[in-house]
Amino acid sequence: MGNTKYKKIVNFITDKITRGEWSIGMKIPSQRELASLFEVNRSTVITALEELKAEGLLESKMGQGTMVTNNTWTLLGVSKPVNWNENVSLGFHKQSMKMVKDINEIETKKGHIQLGKSELSPEMFPAKQLKQIMKKVTGDLSPLSYEEPRGNYQLRQAICSYLEKKGIFTSPDSILIVSGALQALQLIAIGLLRKGSTIFLERPSYVFSLSVFQSAGMDLRGLPMDREGLLVNEISNNQEGKGNTVLYTIPTFHNPTGITLGEERRKELLHVCEKEQIPIIEDDVYGDLWIDDPPPLALKGRDRYGNVLYLGSLSKTLTPGLRIGWIVGPESVIERLSDLKMQTDYGSSSLSQRVALEWLSSGLYESHLSFVRQQLKIRRNVAVKALSQHLKGLASWSVPEGGFFIWVKIFRPLHNQHLFEKALAEGILLNPGNIYAHEANQYIRLSYSYASFEEINWGISQLGKILRSMQ
Repeated sequence: MGNTKYKKIVNFITDKITRGEWSIGMKIPSQRELASLFEVNRSTVITALEELKAEGLLESKMGQGTMVTNNTWTLLGVSKPVNWNENVSLGFHKQSMKMVKDINEIETKKGHIQLGKSELSPEMFPAKQLKQIMKKVTGDLSPLSYEEPRGNYQLRQAICSYLEKKGIFTSPDSILIVSGALQALQLIAIGLLRKGSTIFLERPSYVFSLSVFQSAGMDLRGLPMDREGLLVNEISNNQEGKGNTVLYTIPTFHNPTGITLGEERRKELLHVCEKEQIPIIEDDVYGDLWIDDPPPLALKGRDRYGNVLYLGSLSKTLTPGLRIGWIVGPESVIERLSDLKMQTDYGSSSLSQRVALEWLSSGLYESHLSFVRQQLKIRRNVAVKALSQHLKGLASWSVPEGGFFIWVKIFRPLHNQHLFEKALAEGILLNPGNIYAHEANQYIRLSYSYASFEEINWGISQLGKILRSMQ
């Protein structure tokens, strides 16, 4: 039996290498990961790896793990094969942080309580309504040709009507349909910003866990926050010259802190950025997810000079799988970005755009939002109660007025990686604070939007036990 399991590991790794899935120079999974995958003890894994090393396929390097050094084609020939692993590091787009990559991979698997996931629970997925819409859209289906460069015109009209309710008045020509806010940031980075530009943003920020701006050669500069949001006077203090700086901000139900920028500070922010000639990227993907009261008017709703590029999306409010978002801005900017988008993917899915149009124009979206807000309020209250029961004396937090997140500060200094691994061993997936800012090592971004009520309660109780064991 042991011999069979050992051979399975050998064959698995050999197949990965000979098919080119694991390239030369690539680090293979750890002994612990392989032991878990094949449900064997580590001695069986070590035996298999030693045989593969003897065959010249693997090599262990001190401090680097076990790497692929050869493949069977090399053993048959003389010429050196292409080392794709070297090319991986040569590409201009930077890799995600290791912890971010780990979280992204684990999130796709079942079996973990996801207390960090930025997504609505399957329990809030509007299956019945979506089936009705899909039936209507496919019943009237015509050939799915490419849409206009800016996106489906009727959808852009519907977004205009939707934005009017938020105090934003615009026209279809000032809107570009994108595949979510992340693609919007990518297009802005490569289409509007010069290499070496400075990106001001809140610290901590969601964007610190991405590589989109760094890969385009931008310098990220975090500005401090307090409980009311970004400290606006820090913009002028850090400004080093006009024409080479942009502000990226999530003023409403901020990711990861959940903070909402107040009314007066929004006015001050716009005034300072107009004075310093700093354009603003306003990410408002959480803006519709208010729980207690509607938030202050969006920055774009106060924009008099076209200084604000506004990002919206259905990913957080409806479902991320639809892949529909939008950019609102000056027509010349939208024309430039739409040309880049056509070069990138020739437009977002025609079917998704038609489904989004039906959601926005039928009235179903507003009724769905009402349901989601009610559910988020219940979930937030469950999470806050559990925190009060199980983390009292261990941590502090503020109660968010909307969005998905509670920014939890642990009183005692800890190592985020250690906490992440201990929680994972208990079946809990967390988003540690240091992926949003290096100095946020005592924080956790806790999400109440995805896990069930029972999972929220149990996960937070286990988190309390883990924190006490680490003291």
